Amino acid sequence: MIDHEGATALAAAGHQDKIQPAAIKLGVDIHQERYVVVMQEGHETPKPARRLRPEEFVPWVESLLAKGHPVFVVYEACGFGFGLCRRLAALGATCYVIAPRKLDEARKGVKTDPLDAGVLCQRLSRYVEGNKKELALIRVPTEEEEQLRHVHRQREALVRARTKLQAQGRCLLVNHGQPAPPRWWRRQGWSALEKILPHWLLLRLEVFRPVLEVLDGQIAALSAELEKAAPETLPSGLGKLTSVVINREVCDWKRFKNRGQVSSYTGLCPGEYSSGAKRIPGAVTKHGNPRLRAVLVELAWRARPPADLPSPFRLLAGALPAAVSCGEKTSRGAGHRRKGHRSRAQESHRRRGPATRRGPLAAAHRPVLRRATRTATLTDHKSWPSTLKDSHLIPALSP
Repeated sequence: MIDHEGATALAAAGHQDKIQPAAIKLGVDIHQERYVVVMQEGHETPKPARRLRPEEFVPWVESLLAKGHPVFVVYEACGFGFGLCRRLAALGATCYVIAPRKLDEARKGVKTDPLDAGVLCQRLSRYVEGNKKELALIRVPTEEEEQLRHVHRQREALVRARTKLQAQGRCLLVNHGQPAPPRWWRRQGWSALEKILPHWLLLRLEVFRPVLEVLDGQIAALSAELEKAAPETLPSGLGKLTSVVINREVCDWKRFKNRGQVSSYTGLCPGEYSSGAKRIPGAVTKHGNPRLRAVLVELAWRARPPADLPSPFRLLAGALPAAVSCGEKTSRGAGHRRKGHRSRAQESHRRRGPATRRGPLAAAHRPVLRRATRTATLTDHKSWPSTLKDSHLIPALSP
C-alpha cells in the first residue's frame, strides 16, 4: 500500500531544500580606500575578486541578507579596528576577525590583494564546514572594553615618548663629557646641571625640558586614573596599576575554558621542536598578547632579591626562565581566581602541604630551581626572608 500523502510531503520538503538560499562566504582584504572581496556561494567555486569602496561594502552585504542568504565574513585584524565587524553583526551577518598571518603558504613569491582575499574565502569555507583550525579567531571587544583599554595603552605610549626624549638629552650630555643624571630635566637634576654646563648646551636641553615636564604630568594623571579603578582588595604583591592593566587586557576571564588557554594567550608557553626521537625544548612562544606578557614578566622580575640574600634565593631569582614561568603561573592563577576555581598548587598545598615548583622550565634550569627549593618552596612563601615577603612578588606564589 502506497502512502501518497507521505510521498507528497517528502517531495515538498525536498523542493524547499532546493530553493533555500545558499550560504555566502566573503573573504575581505581591507585597505583604507577599497575592499577586495572574494565571494563563494554555497559549495560553488569562488568567484573572481571584486573591488568595493568602504561605504559600498556594508550596503552590499545588507542586500545579500535581504535575499535570505546566510552571510559569513572574515578579515584580518588591522589598524582599522573592529567597527566593520560590529556593523556587520548588527545587520545579522556572521563576521570573524582573525590574527594576521602569511597567506602565501606555498611561498610562490606572489602576493596580491585578490589572492589574499581568495585564500581567506577558502579558509572561511572550511571553517564554516566544521574545520575549526582553519581560522585563528580574535575576540572582538565591546566598545566599553576598548575604551577602557585605550587608557593604559595611551599611558604606555607617553612613557615611550618620554624615554626617547630623555635618552636624547642624556646622549647630548655624554657626547660632550658631561654628567648625565637619569632624570636630568626635573628640578633637582636641572639645578645641578645649570651650575656646570656651558650656556649653549643648556639652550639645547631647554628644547626637550618643557615637553618632558608636560609628559610627566600627563603620565601621572593617567596613572592616578588607572589606580583609582583598581579593586580594593588585591592579591599579595600585585600593585594597583598592574592589576588594572592585566584585567583590561584580558577583558573577560570567562572567555578561557582551561588553564592552558590562559597561558597560551600570554605567550609564556615553552616552545618545542620534535621529530622522531629528537626533542629540543625552546624558548617561550611569544604567541598572544604582547602587552600582557610584558606586564607579567615585569611583575615576576620585581621579585629579584638583593645580592646579600643566601645563595639559593639568588639562584632562584637569577634565572630568566623562572621569571617567565612565574608570569605564566600568575596569569593562570588569576584566571582561576576570577572563575572561582582552585589551582593545582592550592590543591597540592591543601592535601600534602607545600608543593615544589613544577612549571614548564627548560631542563637546564630545573636543577637550579631544585637547589633553591630545598630551602624554601615557591608556594610556601612564609619561609622566605622578610625582604622577599615585602617585594612585588606575584600572586601566583600566594596560596
